[in-house]
Amino acid sequence: MFITTEPTVAICLCLVTMFFWGSWANAQKFVTKSAPLYVFYRDYVYGILLSALLVAFTLGSFGGHERSVVADIQQAEWRAILIAVAGGIVFNIGNMLLTVGISMAGISIAMPVGTGLSLAIGLVVNYLADPKGSVALLAIGGGCVLVAMVFSALAYQSKQTEDNKEQSSGNNKGIWIALAGGLVAGFFFRLTSEALITDLTKPETGLLTPYSGILFFAIGLNLSNPLVESLVRRFILTNEEDQKTYKQTPLREHLVGLGGGLIWGLGMATLLVGSKQAGDAVSYGLSQGATIVSVLWGLFAWHEFKDAPKKANRYLWFMGIAYLTGLVLIVLARS
Repeated sequence: MFITTEPTVAICLCLVTMFFWGSWANAQKFVTKSAPLYVFYRDYVYGILLSALLVAFTLGSFGGHERSVVADIQQAEWRAILIAVAGGIVFNIGNMLLTVGISMAGISIAMPVGTGLSLAIGLVVNYLADPKGSVALLAIGGGCVLVAMVFSALAYQSKQTEDNKEQSSGNNKGIWIALAGGLVAGFFFRLTSEALITDLTKPETGLLTPYSGILFFAIGLNLSNPLVESLVRRFILTNEEDQKTYKQTPLREHLVGLGGGLIWGLGMATLLVGSKQAGDAVSYGLSQGATIVSVLWGLFAWHEFKDAPKKANRYLWFMGIAYLTGLVLIVLARS
């Protein structure tokens, strides 16, 4: 399997994760202009499985280090496999809710709210599992992220006008759904990491390498998606009349959805491969910087705040400053 022992290369891999994780939602924005959200998400899930297969049977099967994906699966304990599958199920629930929040409130609002809460929960969960770093800096950094979430919600509320109060009330639901998604998604990475080896150069017996780990993660994601999709469509996305079905959706939209999943899956793979050499502090901080990337996409590519009042834009600046400050403190705390 391919691994890197160069810190510079590892940091570049984490930067790729940051960009990919901050960019996949563009596919959702494109597809849902003409097709229901569930159509995008189904293709997105297929795309993650496709990326896992591509990475597993290329980079994960060739190279100068032992234990290819096939050999790794043969030696893995069932506990590790089931944990990786469970990580995919937990991620699916949280991420499905986040995509609903994005659909209702927009990238520049739902992503900071959902991923901000996910980051705050992830800090606590990961610290309890591996208590390293400054508790004070972690707490202050997590607090800054929570403040950024508040500014994000204030920016969204300020954007609404008196003429669309009813729409605003409905769309505020997107913020709460994104929060619910972040609450669930805060646990998926810790859960997945429990199934993985800790040293890429000397893989432990019974555990999974990142390449086989992401493969079982994607399998869990796809196995759980029919049930998760049906529940979301029944209880949250109730207005699907006169919309295209999955088979009626043009091929272009399906390919874009697959591309969104492919982008996210490749980002997950690069993070898992680069994190050990780059260091947990750098990799964790850089990957969570994806939120800033997503906000920039929402502002400049999709013009979500084009006609917003100045107060809303000020809140967005405060949100960005608070979020970046929180990331810097988290990186310093875990150094």
